[in-house]
Amino acid sequence: MLGVRIQELRIALGWSQVVLAKRLGVAKQTVSNWENGNIQPSIEMLVRLSKLFGVTTDYLLGLDDVKHLNMEGLSDTVIAHLHLLIEDFRTK
Repeated sequence: MLGVRIQELRIALGWSQVVLAKRLGVAKQTVSNWENGNIQPSIEMLVRLSKLFGVTTDYLLGLDDVKHLNMEGLSDTVIAHLHLLIEDFRTK
């Protein structure tokens, strides 16, 4: 599940394995191995991945299917606008 989630999130952002690897300071082959389930990232790297993708570690591990948005540092007005946008997308 972890490899699938990493790949889905990476692709959703339009990043190649090379781009993700550079952002994390690892080799492209490491990202490929994670996505193929050949190796697992360390706990430290799992936390870094969750912060980079803006999801929880539980989501990455497949323990939670709810995607969360990190709205830390945003004003209440911006958060309200984001909620409206989300609801608008849901109704279409």
